[in-house]
Amino acid sequence: MTVIRPTRRLFVASMAGAALPMPAVWAQGAFPSRPLTIVVPFAAGGSTDIVARLVAQQMAKQLGQQVIVENRAGAGGNAGSRAVASASPDGYTMLMGTISTHALNTAVMKKMPYDPVTDFEPISLLAIVPNVMVVNPQFPAKTVKECIDLLKANPDKYSYASSGNGTPLHLSGELFKSMAGVKMQHVPYRGAGPALNDVVANVVPIMFDNLPSSSGFISQGTLRGLATLGKERAPSFPDLPTMSEAGLPGYETYTWNALFAPAKTPKDIVARLNAEANAALKDALVKQRLTDVSATIVGSTPDQLREHVKAELAKWIPIAKAAGIEIEGG
Repeated sequence: MTVIRPTRRLFVASMAGAALPMPAVWAQGAFPSRPLTIVVPFAAGGSTDIVARLVAQQMAKQLGQQVIVENRAGAGGNAGSRAVASASPDGYTMLMGTISTHALNTAVMKKMPYDPVTDFEPISLLAIVPNVMVVNPQFPAKTVKECIDLLKANPDKYSYASSGNGTPLHLSGELFKSMAGVKMQHVPYRGAGPALNDVVANVVPIMFDNLPSSSGFISQGTLRGLATLGKERAPSFPDLPTMSEAGLPGYETYTWNALFAPAKTPKDIVARLNAEANAALKDALVKQRLTDVSATIVGSTPDQLREHVKAELAKWIPIAKAAGIEIEGG
């Protein structure tokens, strides 16, 4: 089973509607008049948390108001997402959404506490992030091929960590198991940060992660990268092969980060947040930090993000059904 990359068509659509006239509320300075909050629906330390803090810090400078990052982990991202969906639609509470919160959870969970399309106002697709397979340095295998051979010789002896049930990292592991024909146990955590801590400590030997949150550990040698999971090699780790190159042709997974507001947030406020978020992505330091971890910076219009979410749902629901993945929601 091949995971299809998101099409560039979604990001090069006409920008005719992007240059919106400045609403009167901007000139009056009525918004924002107090601190804003970006809810990260996963534990601190993961890729989503990293992107959120980079963007929040720069948006705060631009807006002249504090932008607080609040980690609200649980239910594979559903807990924090549900909180934002039910928040006041005034622009002061945003969600750092991901492929999990707005596509995969709907695809794999029996029950969802929100609708990813109707319960949110899209703001901007910020970045597409590559995934990576890492192991503790004490793990016997040093390549993907050696890992597959080891797992085949020892069914269910080894386990792999992910940031939670139903996340793209969970599906990355299940896809690996399916394509490689191996058996290993899945250990879900409440975010990438706690999972990484246990893999570094060799509590769990293997992990599928987003590259930004693992990159520092790989560079320091406290984790060993076996392969990146994108179609092409990551510029920040050019010597690390892709999973396809390393022995599983056609294997590819990824994630993305995007800002959302509660449904019915006024259009002028959404436009303001879109402009500020996209401007933050153009800041030299933000661009450099994201480029360092091989994230592809996007910066879309709200409508482009809306169509992106619909396309991801249409793609992942049949993939999850074909893989037979179904978990309890909440």
